[in-house]
Amino acid sequence: MTKIGIADTMFARYDMGSLAIKTIDENSPSADIVKYTVPGVKDLPVAAKKLIEEHKCDIVMALGMVGKQPIDETCAHEANQGLIQAELMTNKHIIKVFVHEQEANDDEKLKAIFVDRTKKHTINTLKLLEGIEALSEFAGKGKRQGSDDAGSLS
Repeated sequence: MTKIGIADTMFARYDMGSLAIKTIDENSPSADIVKYTVPGVKDLPVAAKKLIEEHKCDIVMALGMVGKQPIDETCAHEANQGLIQAELMTNKHIIKVFVHEQEANDDEKLKAIFVDRTKKHTINTLKLLEGIEALSEFAGKGKRQGSDDAGSLS
């Protein structure tokens, strides 16, 4: 049975973890899901690594929100570096799903970004579990998560 880890944060202004779980349940109802909630994005690397090593997850989604201040962007960069290091240490994908508060001028647009990015990355996570060729048909298509697709230049 496939085991998917969901690492989410208390700092996010939208419940990304629950939306990811709902999307998994709708598209892969037999998947086993382990959820681990931490305070903020800087706590995601250890949560993701623990989900892989201690809870034997095949893949992990790291979901978080980045605030508007310059220090928040620095924290997101450091969290991303930690997540990449955890991927390399465990040889497992950790799908990084960050929403930056500065991406939207109002709460309605911000919520739309949360929903779109979380759902699309969850589908990508499930596709990755199908094998290394599962996303090949989308290569070079300008796919985006959280906004409209950019489209292909070919």
